[in-house]
Amino acid sequence: MDSLALYFHWPFCLAKCPYCDFNSHVRERLPQEQMLKALKAELEFEAARLGKRRVGSIFFGGGTPSLMDPESIATLIEESGRLFTLAPEAEITLEANPTSVEAAKFSAYRAGGVNRVSIGAQSFSPEALSFLGREHSAEQAIAAIELGAKIFPRLSFDLMYALPGQDQASWRAELRLALNLAADHLSLYQLTIEDGTKFAVLHSRGEFVLPDEAEAEALYDITAEEVGRYGLQRYEVSNYAKPGGESRHNLTYWRYGDYAGIGPGAHGRLSLGGKLLATTRHRAPEVWMERVAGHGHGTTLEEDIPAEDRAREALIMGLRLRDGISASQFAARTGIALIDALAPDILEKSIAAGYLNFSGGRLAATAEGTKRLDALLAALAR
Repeated sequence: MDSLALYFHWPFCLAKCPYCDFNSHVRERLPQEQMLKALKAELEFEAARLGKRRVGSIFFGGGTPSLMDPESIATLIEESGRLFTLAPEAEITLEANPTSVEAAKFSAYRAGGVNRVSIGAQSFSPEALSFLGREHSAEQAIAAIELGAKIFPRLSFDLMYALPGQDQASWRAELRLALNLAADHLSLYQLTIEDGTKFAVLHSRGEFVLPDEAEAEALYDITAEEVGRYGLQRYEVSNYAKPGGESRHNLTYWRYGDYAGIGPGAHGRLSLGGKLLATTRHRAPEVWMERVAGHGHGTTLEEDIPAEDRAREALIMGLRLRDGISASQFAARTGIALIDALAPDILEKSIAAGYLNFSGGRLAATAEGTKRLDALLAALAR
């Protein structure tokens, strides 16, 4: 059986960003001790039923997990190694926001076992940072990245593009600044408007306008062009890395592997008793902690995923990867042949249009297909 990935969700932030639809919450006081106790309990619950499976990656996401005490991070890493079999080369990632106070804790996180940091810079433009509601400055972002590169063996950071008023020249300049900073991985996301966010309300009122589809596509093309000059390649729709710098944890998601989601609102996909289970925890942190205290876990949903749904999920995730989907692995994971999960007429037209390649037992989206992936998947999946 392939390695298991562990995801710990820390749901608290200093402020709610207007574009964010993640399960994140702002609290005046952070319940550090209570959260650690509950996260440990839920980890123990999963270990009791999964056994000492090999863990290939651990990811602390959020929210803003760099608000966690470094001692809590170290404890959860230690407990993961005690309850499971932690691979010697396991990738252990912490998401961090680049305020100077959080960056100062980097050495303690490293000493506790974190070997990869992912910094949410989002932009190096003061105007863009203000628009995005970020709590840090461009100077703090650069300083945090430079500090992280000195402390952690591996480093990634995020930027957003296709912002209001952003043109090709300014995005190219920002990318070059980013690429001159030491990093083996970049996540470069197009700003999208998500339901339930502050931006959704403002955008519906016409208070800001995003670049049109043609301009957004041009910005995407510039992204690939610029990162290629620095030795990074796109390996997923929005993620670029030097060879060997790919996020092993996120590859588990995109390759539709097993992962245990620990913490409020966390999701999981687990092979257990001959089934593939989808698990979901309660979203509200306080309710989740109460449920963990009473039952050992905060699960609100756990169900066997039918073969057709497994096939659809594996298709949606796998086609995000540049390497695409292995037909043999797809069949082994879903119980359905890859060709049988595809609408034959859409497959034929997509190949003819240059959007998909299907050869050597592997289905992959081309560069042009990747730009149209959402529409392609909606039509392609049976």
